[in-house]
Amino acid sequence: MVKIGPHGRVVEDYTVFDDEHPTVIIMHAAVGSGHRSAAKAVAEAFEILRKTNGSVPDDLRVEFLDVLELGRIRFDGDKTASSFTGPLRPYYDITWRYTLTGRLLWGGGTAWSRIMFPSFTQHVKTVKPVAIVATHITAANVAVGARMLSGQDFPVVCVPTDYETEGMWPHRSTDLFCVATEHMAETLRPRKVPEECIRITGIPTRAGFSQDYDWESTRVKFGLPLDKKVVLVLAGAHLPQPYVRFRSALDQMIPYLHLFSEMQMVFIAGRDQEYAAHLRREKEERGLDNMTVLDYVEDMAALMAVSDIAICKSGGLTVTECLCARLPMILLGKAYGQENINVRMLTAAGAASHVTTYRELMVELRRILRNPQVVEAMLLNGGFIRRPNAAVDIALAALDLAKQDVPKTDPRRKKHFLHFYLGGKPAHVR
Repeated sequence: MVKIGPHGRVVEDYTVFDDEHPTVIIMHAAVGSGHRSAAKAVAEAFEILRKTNGSVPDDLRVEFLDVLELGRIRFDGDKTASSFTGPLRPYYDITWRYTLTGRLLWGGGTAWSRIMFPSFTQHVKTVKPVAIVATHITAANVAVGARMLSGQDFPVVCVPTDYETEGMWPHRSTDLFCVATEHMAETLRPRKVPEECIRITGIPTRAGFSQDYDWESTRVKFGLPLDKKVVLVLAGAHLPQPYVRFRSALDQMIPYLHLFSEMQMVFIAGRDQEYAAHLRREKEERGLDNMTVLDYVEDMAALMAVSDIAICKSGGLTVTECLCARLPMILLGKAYGQENINVRMLTAAGAASHVTTYRELMVELRRILRNPQVVEAMLLNGGFIRRPNAAVDIALAALDLAKQDVPKTDPRRKKHFLHFYLGGKPAHVR
């Protein structure tokens, strides 16, 4: 099936249905791949529920939208995101965690919808959704604005895809925040989000990441040895720019891979053919039998399940997939903004280690070889954060909210053109 968005644009592989069918809209923004992956997981959860326990009505339709496809002015979200990974990184970091920006909040309003997204507002008037689930700040604010402008009454569920929430989510207009940890809830409370509007669900991932796989046959499928520890190097980049420093550190480590003969280093290059060719040249020229190079992997969940440790960046969806797959992590490189938050949370919990240079990475790999209990501790601690049923829990929460009547006097239904305000001091600021 092909989903046709407003103005006849093909948006995703779901179908837009007319207003005779109750519809849940799942919205993301194509800014990197994490927001889309989380939204996709929630969309798939509705279908899982429909097939397993009948909690989803047969006539309920799920619509999957990239909010940037519907803007009056089209811009590339990936390029915009990449601009914050160069010289602007320190400034981006400031917007996340310092006291002033931690207290300056966006309460929800219609300005952004009026200026940039009138087509989505019209779409909402036509479809009359029973609920909207948003995995990106832009999508969440556009959903709230469309609700105000259309005069409709449907719940908006916000799903941050990192391990902290920033100030531009529509705090006072959101019916439910589905967050990953109690740590995040402690940031929402000073921002005047009522307790009943916070639920700790975890970050949604596809169901495959929590499945069990046959260890031996899966390793054979990927051409991996049965007698070595498999180190999965997640270097495939949806956006190349954020991975420049990450890949540079890996390049510096490659000449020393022969020192780790007990490990099979499996580099995932993704769809970046140039980078994959570079890795294969390095492997051949240096004669590295313990180095494997894979392109885009369809069944990443299975590969994670039979690996022993991952070397990765600290993106929210990446680390959550590792947690769900019970795959301990070494987080490589300096982190800014939301990725800085992810590093702090995971290392504080003892669910991952963090290194910034290739030398530190080599030391950490030696430590793991000599002390297997390091990995065992990461697995144990990661279990306290791991929430593999997050997508289903979020889908169920959205359905429950859709059945509730919210009084028109509820502050979350108040209409604003612009609404900035100061909250209390967040629990976690620098």
